[in-house]
Amino acid sequence: MIEGVEIKQLTKHADERGYLMELLRCDDAIFRRFGQAYVSLNYPGVVRGWHYHKKQDDHFAVVKGMVKVALYDAREGSPTQGQVDEFFLGEQNSILLKIPVGVMHGYKTVSTEPSLLINFPSEPYDPQQPDEYRLPWDTDQIPYDWAIKMG
Repeated sequence: MIEGVEIKQLTKHADERGYLMELLRCDDAIFRRFGQAYVSLNYPGVVRGWHYHKKQDDHFAVVKGMVKVALYDAREGSPTQGQVDEFFLGEQNSILLKIPVGVMHGYKTVSTEPSLLINFPSEPYDPQQPDEYRLPWDTDQIPYDWAIKMG
């Protein structure tokens, strides 16, 4: 796994009313600090990527649908520089994924219905100086193919 990436297994506490699932707590080892929280609705097949941050960690959880998250370690001097990782988050795999500063990331909704991704970045968004550095979703600088892998 890419250096600094962490996973927290999420647990659904279900009863006859439904379920409750904690996503992130201030006392979680995976948590550095709170910046903000937001939800992103994503249509099936849409790719959002690639980008990275110089200041913030992201903490992704998907509460509806399924999302494929791809990570690429482009950090100079990282022991995992050049490595690609792929994770599936959502109703079939309830995890929180920590994406550290400097790791390129993107995601694609792979479910047939829209997905709801919740992010807890460690820094608030600053519209005057956005901490987002982007490449096109289909860049040849990252050895990753967003297509569904059949087989």
